[in-house]
Amino acid sequence: MDFDPFVLARIQFATNISFHILFPAISIGLGWILLFFRLRFTQTGDKAWEYAYLFWVKIFALTFAMGVVSGITMSFQFGTNWPGFMEKAGNVAGPLLGYEVLSAFFLEASFLGIMLFGKDRVSNRMHLISSFLVAFGTTLSAFWILSLNSWMQTPTGYHLENGVVMVDSWMEVIFNPSFPYRFFHMLIACMLTSAFVVAGVSAWRALRNVDGPATWKVMKTGVVIAAVLAPIQILVGDFHGLNTLEHQPAKVAAMEAVWETENGAPFTIFALPDEKTKTNRYALEVPYAASLILTHDANGEVKGLNEFEGEHPPVAIVFWSFRIMLAIGGLMVLVAWWAAWQMRDKKPPTKPLLYALSAMTFSGWVAVLAGWYVTEIGRQPWIVSGVLKVQDVVADHSSATVGGTLFGYILLYGFLLASYIGALLNLSRKPAASLSLTAISAPQATNKEA
Repeated sequence: MDFDPFVLARIQFATNISFHILFPAISIGLGWILLFFRLRFTQTGDKAWEYAYLFWVKIFALTFAMGVVSGITMSFQFGTNWPGFMEKAGNVAGPLLGYEVLSAFFLEASFLGIMLFGKDRVSNRMHLISSFLVAFGTTLSAFWILSLNSWMQTPTGYHLENGVVMVDSWMEVIFNPSFPYRFFHMLIACMLTSAFVVAGVSAWRALRNVDGPATWKVMKTGVVIAAVLAPIQILVGDFHGLNTLEHQPAKVAAMEAVWETENGAPFTIFALPDEKTKTNRYALEVPYAASLILTHDANGEVKGLNEFEGEHPPVAIVFWSFRIMLAIGGLMVLVAWWAAWQMRDKKPPTKPLLYALSAMTFSGWVAVLAGWYVTEIGRQPWIVSGVLKVQDVVADHSSATVGGTLFGYILLYGFLLASYIGALLNLSRKPAASLSLTAISAPQATNKEA
């Protein structure tokens, strides 16, 4: 069977970026949570907060390392699989990626060493400064990467010379029309991902009776973050959707599987989009809801896919990825509010809640991946919207070459992901360090001290 090398190259890059994004999604949020742990220890002198800091900084370091390794591989693929992109858009992509390395990566890598190995070697003040700089560095890294990605979605501040992108205004390039919405949407997604990881791991430790002085503090921290940010994410997502409707109507049409331009478009809860017949089979619809959500007007106009013949993204995967993201987001709100209600006034959480939090540990990964697929696949067939098409920048490799490396990537990333989760489970199985029960602000009936 002969496979299209172009399709294989796209699958290979999708595999790489899908694996890579899992780790920044945790490290960006976890960096700020670690800073909070350190601040609470400084304010209260409660050793439980320091234990939480020392426990989770190990997981942060592992996550950061995995993100670095996969990020380097992804950068190489720009040159090996997509040389046309750097040749034609490198005047934008190169500097922005360089800024990310110089201003963010080195900041994180330098001060993470103090967080990991500085106990009893540097002052608490230095720990605080290092924690802040690492958290700031992760966010600064996201700033540059999302600026580039947003420019690829909604390019501004440039002109073309012989098909090569030339920058007219760096301010317009960096702060392009979709950047603010994408940046804050992603930051909140990272905070939610991290919040459910720390809450889920803490719940799992409680169920296995290895919870200690910090477990309940960490769990409550994650629950509060999730309970506050999950509904805010819905609001930010709405603003992001309005911006996408304005600048990328073909993506929105694919998200909603709207084929014909219409006023009062229905929201399709379930359907099997069929691109051959340009219809939605077995559709379950809510009348006028899509127009109301997208335009805030029940009779608002939503452009259909038929207006973008040959230039709209694959419909089914964008349609279903968007619904998976919405479903996980709604589930996050319900579980976070349930947990916040049960844990009010330091009441002990029930076992069903602990199981629910454990099950939601990596829910953020699912939501982030689904949202990323909507963003990236929804941009197709463009690599830079309206400027460069993906098929025009791919390298001329054989199917065997791309297919062989793709197979290698899948095996390696599968092994690394299993190893990462295994390491996280192994760390979580260890009983808490022996600390005084007076440091525990949790239900005494369920605490277990090592």
